Amino acid sequence: MNLLKIRDQQTNIPAIQNSCNSNQFVKLVPILFLFFPIFLSAQNINIIPLPKSIIKTNGQFQLNSNTIIGMNSNSLLPQAHYLQKELQKTTGMFIEVDPNEVKALIDLQLVKRDELPGSYTLKIEPNKIIITASGNEGIFYGLVSLLQMLKTQPVGAIVNIPACEINDAPRFQWRGFMLDESRHFFGKEKVKQLLDWMAFYKLNKFHWHLTDVDGWRIEIKKYPKLTSIGGIGNKTDSLAEAKYYTQADIKEIVIYAADRFITVIPEIDMPGHATAANRAYPEYSGGSINKYPNFTFDPANEKTYQFLGDILKETNSLFPAGMIHLGGDEVALGIQAWAGKPAIMDLMAKNRFTSLADLEHYFFRRMADTVIGMNDKILCWDEAAETDLPANKTIVFWWRQNVPSQLQLALQKKYQVVLCPRLPLYFDFVQDKSHVSGRKWVGTFNSVSSVYNFPYKEFPADQLQSGQILGIQANIWTELVGSEKRLDFMIFPRMAALSEAAWTDSAAKDENSFNERLRSDFVLYDKAGIYYFNPLDPSMHPEAIDFAPKIIKPAVKEKHHKRGHKSRLSGRHTKGSHTKTKQHHPKASGKRKTKHH
Repeated sequence: MNLLKIRDQQTNIPAIQNSCNSNQFVKLVPILFLFFPIFLSAQNINIIPLPKSIIKTNGQFQLNSNTIIGMNSNSLLPQAHYLQKELQKTTGMFIEVDPNEVKALIDLQLVKRDELPGSYTLKIEPNKIIITASGNEGIFYGLVSLLQMLKTQPVGAIVNIPACEINDAPRFQWRGFMLDESRHFFGKEKVKQLLDWMAFYKLNKFHWHLTDVDGWRIEIKKYPKLTSIGGIGNKTDSLAEAKYYTQADIKEIVIYAADRFITVIPEIDMPGHATAANRAYPEYSGGSINKYPNFTFDPANEKTYQFLGDILKETNSLFPAGMIHLGGDEVALGIQAWAGKPAIMDLMAKNRFTSLADLEHYFFRRMADTVIGMNDKILCWDEAAETDLPANKTIVFWWRQNVPSQLQLALQKKYQVVLCPRLPLYFDFVQDKSHVSGRKWVGTFNSVSSVYNFPYKEFPADQLQSGQILGIQANIWTELVGSEKRLDFMIFPRMAALSEAAWTDSAAKDENSFNERLRSDFVLYDKAGIYYFNPLDPSMHPEAIDFAPKIIKPAVKEKHHKRGHKSRLSGRHTKGSHTKTKQHHPKASGKRKTKHH
């Protein structure tokens, strides 16, 4: 454990030494150290993310079937019943919930105090457990820490929990995870399992990438062909049966997440990444160019705005998050299809636009107005920071670590920002040098350690502490992820590292301590049937590969050719910057080398 953060009041070796003469103590030392690992294992408090402070005290609480969960407010009943269900799953015990706080041995208490949302105190004494917080969210995180402690203890008629006092608060209020289900679809039960693990690790924002080139995954009743036609296929099988979430599915998942204090944020990508939608309703397509057929919506067709506005209104009715992600990324990949079209030229002349980028910004502002009109915030990838949007209604996701100027632009415009740079927060990147299926950035991969240590020291402390930086998020794009086994392998244990990066202050983090605590979670992964990568023993689980990479030889470059030049439009690395990786992935160009790769 992190000795700087934990005071252990149970070390009795000096007392033993005082009660024995020196010779006796020398003889006793080997015996003590024989049992010392067992003692440590029983007493370690293996919580991820690491709390702000843990003070160990004397004794232990004995959980048994006579234990009663109580509370000082009936508003805490949902959290009490959540704890009851999780205790039954973990220990097999049915623990009674009784609103009469007098009977409570596990007492949930709302208190009035000034603290960050999610903060809590967990006090475990031999005769009682008390969780206090100023809000229900903090109570929930306190009982999550309690459950983490329980899950590492031997199960029986009595489960012993070491006595301690934990005071805790999150570093960032945005602790996010994004799942792409356009490329490959995983379904409701898998999403619920991921939400369970997010709650276990105190992550609180689930960004759901539901529309893109390869499939439309959200039912819109006004436009049924979006799913019946746009939902057909995936990244590796264009004829796969249509798969999508019904509105009933979505409502169920949103409620399930809310019970775990997770906000679900939908992404309806525009004006690019629109191929699946345009396959269903081609009248709204912005045209095709080589490699990017029907990639954008048509900004000169007034009916396009009505079409997308209707979609956003139905989406808004399903997600109470108060925010919708509009994408806004990589539009330059298909924007040339707009060039030369008479209606486009007329619109540009009418508005005195001098470039197609001006037209892109015009489109995005109009759709942003629709979102604002529903009293929602606009979320977007960092390219959209170039659009003039209301600062108090906009959250920018900085993903291009090679374009730090976009982060600075977003901050200068007073937008709030979520940090999710490809390095190290794209979980579709390989996580070990021995792995062959997945992405690298000029030879760099995203190890568990690199995730754990983010944000790096290069980020100014005053910037990270400002209200503009909301937090951090990991994203997994699923071009090369077609099975649950590989999905798990790419997410775990990096989700645990993400958790501590988002929750625990940099000064308090201890990677050695994290690795020791992570060992106990491996046992939990095994019990849950999670196929994970073990960074402490990489040979334990061989790499899960869904789509084998093709090894190709890099093209011979002429001596005067500059490698790794950047597009003036977007700052993206072009093909030359990836010749070092000797890997070929399903997407032949463009997007594969940018956000999604």
